Amino acid sequence: MHLNYRLRLAALTAAVIASTTSAALAQKNYDTGASDTEIKIGNIMPYSGPASAYGVIGKSEAAYFNKINAEGGINGRKINFISYDDAYSPPKAVEQVRKLVESDEVLMVFNPLGTPSNTAIQKYLNSKKIPQLFVATGATKWNDPRNFPWTMGWQPSYQAESRIYAKYLLKEKPDAKIGLIYQNDDFGKDYLKGFKDGLGPKAASMIVAEESYETSEPSIDGHIVKLKASGADVFYSITTPKFAAQAIKKVAELDWHPLQIVVNVSSSIGAVIKPAGYENAQGILSANYAKDASDPQWDNDPGMHKYTEFLKQYYPDANKIDNSVLYGYGAAQTLVKVLQMCGDDLTRANVMKQAASLKDFAPDTLLPGITINTSPTDFAPIEQLQMMRFKGEQWVLFGDIISGEVQD
Repeated sequence: MHLNYRLRLAALTAAVIASTTSAALAQKNYDTGASDTEIKIGNIMPYSGPASAYGVIGKSEAAYFNKINAEGGINGRKINFISYDDAYSPPKAVEQVRKLVESDEVLMVFNPLGTPSNTAIQKYLNSKKIPQLFVATGATKWNDPRNFPWTMGWQPSYQAESRIYAKYLLKEKPDAKIGLIYQNDDFGKDYLKGFKDGLGPKAASMIVAEESYETSEPSIDGHIVKLKASGADVFYSITTPKFAAQAIKKVAELDWHPLQIVVNVSSSIGAVIKPAGYENAQGILSANYAKDASDPQWDNDPGMHKYTEFLKQYYPDANKIDNSVLYGYGAAQTLVKVLQMCGDDLTRANVMKQAASLKDFAPDTLLPGITINTSPTDFAPIEQLQMMRFKGEQWVLFGDIISGEVQD
């Protein structure tokens, strides 16, 4: 009887241990790329090629993840950030992403840059059910959870931003004669569509000249000459940094004085304005959602203080006034927030679920009043901007924060 009792007790103890162990195991869910010690994050960036000015975004993200790892990682796991050069070339992007997924076995592809590159990898990643998370381009199509549930943008959409410029011109310069140049790819066409939609029926009469350029062109000077000849008094520059700087310089050389608007992705003082010459950029308009590291108004801002300290310790050779460095920090901070929310459930499905559950999250770098919000039906994290004008050696914000949310 006594032996029987002991056997039953041993069996009961074994059952309790087994159920406790399985409960502990159940609490930790991993997909390929995650473990008790590591989270593998894949990335592609144009470290070379026509958009290489953006390469510092990847370097900034790598530095931020080094900081997180130095502080103990995320729930005890270190981030292994694997970033490859795609040279802003869609075929190269496909090749590098396949390598990340099939050889490196990453959990996700984070903040891959460029509309053409992301378009090339979107179907592949969605078919494999691998997060293409916080895409570094403002194309409107990243906010399509029904058709592409594994793809999510981060920055405001190009169409939303363009509609804000159209709204501004209709109010402030309704008789404008607009000459514009756009990059002949999905990036440029998305901005163009938003602008024409924003102008509405007046687009046909207000836009007097359109020029498109290829990223393979060494210079866009010839296009700028044609736009000046059109008699335009507004110049809208839908360009990436290298070409944006060329355009600002050429407009000044031609002694042409239109009202100039440059898109947010090329508003960096360090990468665009300074190379083009401060004197050539006076009065240019743009819009922003992030603080400008070169602007003294943020000197005592707690978030920017953290950013400055981060640069000193983890990325000392960064150009502090390059907005792309700041962009990388903000995007990386958002990913860290999502991974923290995942806890011990590091499955790809849970990564997307948490990314679609952000509420009023404010990275250190966003303008006051602008926050990140997502839901299962809203994959556009940032949807607000504020207009700004270049004056002296800095951008000066003006007007209210405007929502550029896409209305169906």
